[in-house]
Amino acid sequence: MSDGEEKREIAVWFLSNAPAGEIHYVAKDVRALLGDEAVYEAAAAEAFPEHNKAHLVALELPDRSGDIIITTYGELDKNNYLDPRTAQVATVDHIKQKCTKLRPAADEELPSAYIEDFRSALDVELSKYVGEAYPKGVCAVYCTSGKDIEGPGADFRFAAVISAAKRSPQNFCNGNWRSIWTLEFIDGLQLVEIKGKIQVGAHYFEEGNVQLDTNIDCKDSTILQSPEECAVSITNIIRHHESEYLSSLEESYMNLSDATFKDLRRKLPVTRTLFPWHNTLALSLTRDLTKELAIGK
Repeated sequence: MSDGEEKREIAVWFLSNAPAGEIHYVAKDVRALLGDEAVYEAAAAEAFPEHNKAHLVALELPDRSGDIIITTYGELDKNNYLDPRTAQVATVDHIKQKCTKLRPAADEELPSAYIEDFRSALDVELSKYVGEAYPKGVCAVYCTSGKDIEGPGADFRFAAVISAAKRSPQNFCNGNWRSIWTLEFIDGLQLVEIKGKIQVGAHYFEEGNVQLDTNIDCKDSTILQSPEECAVSITNIIRHHESEYLSSLEESYMNLSDATFKDLRRKLPVTRTLFPWHNTLALSLTRDLTKELAIGK
């Protein structure tokens, strides 16, 4: 391996592992340390797209009709992503984290009317939930299999994606909430099987460097009904599991002992003031969790 290739791989690692909302700060330092623009550009071209997809980064659409989530479920190619809600395709500049162009989605990029009834109904209910639960949350529902099905009698799959973030570098903390729910609609059993993965990340870096990176897998199911009834049932299940996970995190942080923080390599400041969880919304994790790291103050 040449010296340039080794430097590129190291740079990719640092960029890819940057905490939520901090990749541009990391990139600035990596660029300066490398001192080689060609190597930096090669590393950035590789790392930024993977980082954006891994963190479900949400970008505002050029026409301000909403936000698009950068996820493999909507990826048409390296730089073009489908927004199923507006039936548009956005061209993304991964390094600048901006949408540069927008076009209507082609018919072959969209699901059939039958599938769209289920998808859009779930999107409506999920949007209501996310709007209530997350101060800066974004969601999307994608058809991942069976998008050309014209009516009952066949199975199809969706992915429901939720992304919420809190960026507060001036207060030395950033964090995000990511949850992906895969939904399998099984026609023969009249059943919807639900699998979820919730990921939470937070970084507190005032006079130290403390990170939280946690996740949990969930399973559930519901009866296959009309699009509207399915949407309500699935959303309620998602709400239940996410609320339950948040409650477990709250309990863990409320019960952390001083000894836990004393064992950290770099200690957080100590004020012995508990974070006021009772004053927050039940699911405002992206706003609160990063602050809760300050429980060690």
